[in-house]
Amino acid sequence: MKTRRILDTIYFLLNRRPVYHGLFWLTLFGLMLWTDYEKGVDMWFALSNELIQLFFYAFLVYVNLFYLIPNYLARHAFVYFGLTLTACAVVTPIEVLVFYLKFYNQPVFQAKLVGSQIWVFLGNFFVVIVSTVLRVIMDWWRYQNEKQALLTQTIQSELRFLKSQINPHFLFNTLNNLYALTLKKSDKAPEIVLKLSEIMRYMLYECNERRVLLTKEIQYIHNYLDLERLRQPKEADIVFTTQGNISEQMVAPLLFVPFLENSFKHGLNHHVQGGGFVRLNLHVSGEDLEFFIENSKAERLPRQDHPRSGGIGLANVRQRLEMLYPENHTLTVQDEPHRYAVTLHLKMI
Repeated sequence: MKTRRILDTIYFLLNRRPVYHGLFWLTLFGLMLWTDYEKGVDMWFALSNELIQLFFYAFLVYVNLFYLIPNYLARHAFVYFGLTLTACAVVTPIEVLVFYLKFYNQPVFQAKLVGSQIWVFLGNFFVVIVSTVLRVIMDWWRYQNEKQALLTQTIQSELRFLKSQINPHFLFNTLNNLYALTLKKSDKAPEIVLKLSEIMRYMLYECNERRVLLTKEIQYIHNYLDLERLRQPKEADIVFTTQGNISEQMVAPLLFVPFLENSFKHGLNHHVQGGGFVRLNLHVSGEDLEFFIENSKAERLPRQDHPRSGGIGLANVRQRLEMLYPENHTLTVQDEPHRYAVTLHLKMI
């Protein structure tokens, strides 16, 4: 935890413009002084020269950062390149003149300076290009972090939405059945209360992490199906089987809920005379998971005078899977006249 806080602090500081600009100039200034030191140049003489050089570099870099890049780089790359060359070509003679006047009593340095103007120009152009590359990298880094933050926020929103989608009709019917059982003083009443309590506790408190134990998701499904069996006709065929080692695997919370809810909402609930089915199978092999669910479809759907509401559509389910398991899942849907089936292959990483 302490290491995480330190890394967050470092990231926060590096993301501050004065900090990374200061690091850039300090690094460049240090490299310039080190180069002079390697050549045996007097340190005070080198220090005054490099401060002047740094001023011209800074002028070009900030013209580049605050004017050329925002106005030309993305939309007019060739114009940007031409203006960069022009800026360096205009600044270089001024820079050479300043150094020429500084070396007024050193004709040898003045002669070398006049003969090396092309290298001064290339040095200026190189620093400007480096600043452009660093700006592009920083913008890309910032974009990736903003994208990741947005992705995390979206996933959390999807999860909150899932939590809010506890079907009110499901709860209402469950409570009605529970009331009927209590009137009959049935031994099943405490069990129903417990299962409903487990569902609510899991959805409200235990699934706030990015990953939860697969066993908890499976227990949620069992509780949900047990409560559905109370309100479905006795002829309804509701089966859930699991295969493989499920004791230590981790998955995204409430991953299977949309498929589970839709199988009843759009399937079994419309069988007014019973006889429908919902069948689920979950198979785990190492990190590979296969979730299969199928439900019967009534020949005629009851007429609805109002639009459907609640639940999560297949498009949103696909989007959530893309966010949580990019390139690590496949979702197959079979929509037949009397049967609807979904198969989800997942690599749990």
